[in-house]
Order: sequence, then structure tokens, then C-alpha cells
Amino acid sequence: MSANPKHFLTPEEYLEIEEEAARRSEYFNGEMFLMAGASPRHVLIMDNTVIHLGVQIKRKRRCNIFSNDLRLQVLPTGLYTYPDIIVVCGAPEFAKRQGGKGRTGTLLNPTLIVEVLSDSTKDYDRGEKFAHYRALESLRQYVLIAQNKVHVELFTRQVDGWLLTETNNREDVIALPSIECELSLTEAYDGYEALPVTADNDDDETNEMRIEDE
Repeated sequence: MSANPKHFLTPEEYLEIEEEAARRSEYFNGEMFLMAGASPRHVLIMDNTVIHLGVQIKRKRRCNIFSNDLRLQVLPTGLYTYPDIIVVCGAPEFAKRQGGKGRTGTLLNPTLIVEVLSDSTKDYDRGEKFAHYRALESLRQYVLIAQNKVHVELFTRQVDGWLLTETNNREDVIALPSIECELSLTEAYDGYEALPVTADNDDDETNEMRIEDE
């Protein structure tokens, strides 16, 4: 006896399910993937970063910052996901949808994305997920922040690929010219030592590398 064929969801079916779901899911190639809950350190670093960047953005009034309840659609690849932090400079563009109110809109044009790394998602965030993000023409910079040590990776779009710079110096301040802001590691990591540690085996490195776009 053969197994029942797997049912693949259309994007419309996924969005209908998301409207009623208690927890958020990513969607890609007809399948939904439940997103893991965040650790206390993850939430703290994300909130610190939203506040820190938000104060700078408010002064300039040309960008908007959104936390992790805003859904993003990567139109060139079909991925739907919820980045930890999105900054949009200029007018936000949202996907059009027939029917349904939706829990949130679906953004199309991020300028900068920030992900706080966890042990279960760090390889995905650096690899396959970043491959999706690189397909977004609007995206200028991508920031990865480790949650169990001081370590930040910044990917910046170049003419011929993406330039990676890294630091594990808590006194560093990283320039984010795409949104005319700076990221202070002191601000991002404020108070994180007092919260529980989760498994994280990242190696400490400080270097630069270039990723070539396909």
C-alpha cells in the first residue's frame, strides 16, 4: 500500500492558516515550517537593538523599523519569513492580497535585516536563509548577532557580491550606512550576561570575506 501523497499548500492557503495560527511559521515550496520560540537572551538582544536603532531612526524620519511580527516575502524565491528586525528606508511596499485581513501585512522591500542567532538556526541564517535574502534587490545590509557571546557579523552589498566584516569587541560601533545609523555592541548586548545561556558553539573570529552573487 502506498503512502498518501503529501499535500503542498499554495501561498494563499498558507496565509489563511497564518491568520488563525497561535505561532508563526515560515513558508517555502508549498510547506510550512513552525518557527522556534526565542530564548531570553535572544529577546533581550533583539529588543535592545530595536530601541538603539529606533532612537536614531526617529531623529532622521526617513526609515521605519519593525520587529519580528512583520512577515517578509522574498518574491524572487517564494520564501515567507519573519526576520527579527527589519528596517525600510523610503516607502514600505506590501504584497497585495485578495480577501482576508491577515495578522500582519507582508513586506516586500527591506533595506536592512537583523537576525539574532540561536544554536538551532545559526547555520540556516548564515546559509540558506541568507541566499534567499540576497535575492532581494532592496536589501543593502544584513546583520547577524550572536546571543551567547559578543560577536556580530555584517554583510554589505557590493557591486560584485557581499562583503563580510566581523567583530567580537564589545566596545566597537558598527556603521550601517544603508540606514544612516550605527550599531553599538555595548547597547545591543546590554544586560545579556544576567540571562540563561543556551547552547552555542560559534568560533570567535575577526576577518573579512566576500560572497559572490550567482
